[in-house]
Amino acid sequence: MCRSIKTLFNFEPPATDAEVRAASLQFVRKLSGFSAPSQANQDVFDAAVDDVYKVARRLIDSLVTNAPPKDREEEAAKAKERNLIRFGGPQGPSSPMSAKPKAKAKVKS
Repeated sequence: MCRSIKTLFNFEPPATDAEVRAASLQFVRKLSGFSAPSQANQDVFDAAVDDVYKVARRLIDSLVTNAPPKDREEEAAKAKERNLIRFGGPQGPSSPMSAKPKAKAKVKS
C-alpha cells in the first residue's frame, strides 16, 4: 500500500498540495488497514488524512538543505530504469525465480 508514497522534499518544481495529500491518504490507509473505511469510520479517517496532510505540508515546507533540487523527470527516469532491472520488461521479470518449474521426466523402471 505505501509503495506509492514518494519522497516529496527537495524537488523542482516543489511538491504540490495534491501530492502531499495523496501521500497523507496512503499513510492513513496503511496505519488504519483500510483502503476505504466504513461509513462509521469515514469522518475519523478523513480527519486523520487532513491532520497528516497539515503536518506533512509543514514539514516539507520547513526542511532545508544545501543540496541542489532534484529534477522530477530525471528522477522518474531513474526509477523507471531501476524497475526495469528489478522487474524486467513488458514480458515480465527475467529473474530465474520467476521461471516456471520444468516438468519432471518420467523414469522407466
